[in-house]
Amino acid sequence: MAKFLLSPLRLAVGWGLSPRLLGTIAVVMLTLLRLTIGFHFITEGVDKYKAGNWSAKPFFANAKGPFAGHFRQMVWDYDGTMRLDLEQTKVVWAVYRDRIGEHFGFDEKQTAAAQNNYAKAVQQYEYVIELNANDIEEFELGLGRVDDLDADSVAGGVSSLSGQREAVRKELAQKIGPVFSQIDAIWENYETAQNKLATPEQQSRYLAYELVRPRLQMMDTSVIDRLVPYFDMAVGWCLLLGLFTPVAALAAAGFLGSVFLSQYPPETGPTSSNYQLIECMACFVLAATGAGRFAGLDFFLHLIIRKFCGNDAATA
Repeated sequence: MAKFLLSPLRLAVGWGLSPRLLGTIAVVMLTLLRLTIGFHFITEGVDKYKAGNWSAKPFFANAKGPFAGHFRQMVWDYDGTMRLDLEQTKVVWAVYRDRIGEHFGFDEKQTAAAQNNYAKAVQQYEYVIELNANDIEEFELGLGRVDDLDADSVAGGVSSLSGQREAVRKELAQKIGPVFSQIDAIWENYETAQNKLATPEQQSRYLAYELVRPRLQMMDTSVIDRLVPYFDMAVGWCLLLGLFTPVAALAAAGFLGSVFLSQYPPETGPTSSNYQLIECMACFVLAATGAGRFAGLDFFLHLIIRKFCGNDAATA
């Protein structure tokens, strides 16, 4: 009778006999948590991969909080230095023109057409630059103003300048945004036009040749956009299978934690980064409990370790 009466209290404080031991219910819940997070990462990765044009750029560009500057700099060509440089752009396009010809094995006629596409893209680019010369000049002057405000806030420790800096950045982004959109469209159209020169036979033998943006930093969206879909799927499958769970869970936690920090302090609503923080903490739980040992492949790996390491692994 006493056990029956104390059941609600036992359930409230934990059903296991000891808080240092995991009971059946806790094991089942940990397994379900691992499967749920694993499935979430897999679906996210597959969706990004199928989209083909997924990019972290909008997310990083709209970062806020104390780490906003760091995340904004992870956007490829965040300040437009590359896209507004005619000579550097021409070099990148010329190299792409030559390499795509080697990739598909263009004949003389196709090579001439590739050169024509190159000349056309350069002409379009020069027209956009000339047409928006005033906006570009104002943008470059604005960047200098932001740098001055950054220097003042660091030298004088004036935190009140942060709001002014953000206002200037927002104004500059709105003004130069349409210009960058036109330039980006020229890049994309140039890549499409060059790939269309390949004959059906060449296209069947070789994949489309991508116009890769030149890396301007060690890690920016030119790299991140290509890696994240595969990262999501790899982490998801490891969690789903219970394989190398602590490593996969910590990687997932680091990724989700960076998402949270990029939008700190978080707001409420559907776009709040609080959801990423909650899932990040859940990943830490999976890593700390070695949840892959429960209905996962880590169980068998742990058996092998125990066999060779003896009692030291058994108590781990």
